[in-house]
Amino acid sequence: MPHSRGTRRKAGRARSAPRVPSPRVPSPRPPSEPLPEPPRRRRTVTGFLTNNVTLTVLALGALGAAVVLVDLESLGGESKPPAAAGDLSAGDMMAKLQASEMDPVAADVVAQAKRRAFEQQQRELAELKEKAKRDARARAKLKAQQEKERLARSNPSAAQNKAYAKKMNQARGWGRCWKSLETLWEHESSWNERAENPSSGAYGIPQALPASKLASAGADWRTSSPTQIAWGLGYIKARYKDPCGAWAWWQSHNWY
Repeated sequence: MPHSRGTRRKAGRARSAPRVPSPRVPSPRPPSEPLPEPPRRRRTVTGFLTNNVTLTVLALGALGAAVVLVDLESLGGESKPPAAAGDLSAGDMMAKLQASEMDPVAADVVAQAKRRAFEQQQRELAELKEKAKRDARARAKLKAQQEKERLARSNPSAAQNKAYAKKMNQARGWGRCWKSLETLWEHESSWNERAENPSSGAYGIPQALPASKLASAGADWRTSSPTQIAWGLGYIKARYKDPCGAWAWWQSHNWY
């Protein structure tokens, strides 16, 4: 049976070899353009947490923390600071208040002890003050004595003081009364410009009373023989007219 034209054409196409496409050669990349990085593999958080090794490490860490906590509690160590007063519950505060209640007898014992301690403190303070005063008086007395001795070594002698007085007495026109003046002030002060009467406080060669009266003759009245002599002669003139009258009065009254 003769083949039809259409049948022969189909058979001829079936016998022909298939076409293989030619490989495509990529176009060359410019040298300035960087090559793309290969994609990185991303590990998810879920994968990390579900990893067997990770779970094992976490379990061991939790177990170690629990062991340390148990050891601290067994040793009696405090893991927390003591609670502050504001953290106390009402029950705890009432328990503390009830535990600190005191009967009147015990309170009186405490009060008496406080009173005795206060009185003892006051006695000790008074003794210290008194001792300080005694020491101050002793130091002042010693200082005065030392100053007196120092001045005695540097002061003019009685003979020098008499020489001053004789010249000044002569200047007053009282030369005839020199012996009266010499004897008068010998009785009063032994011609010592620092002589002081311990009972009355009279001071200096003429024994001025009060001693501060000598200041009218000069600011150096405490140590200056001429200043004291000048004041004494002025006093004698105002009251007795001259040393002769002053000495006569003294002989009758033992003062002038």
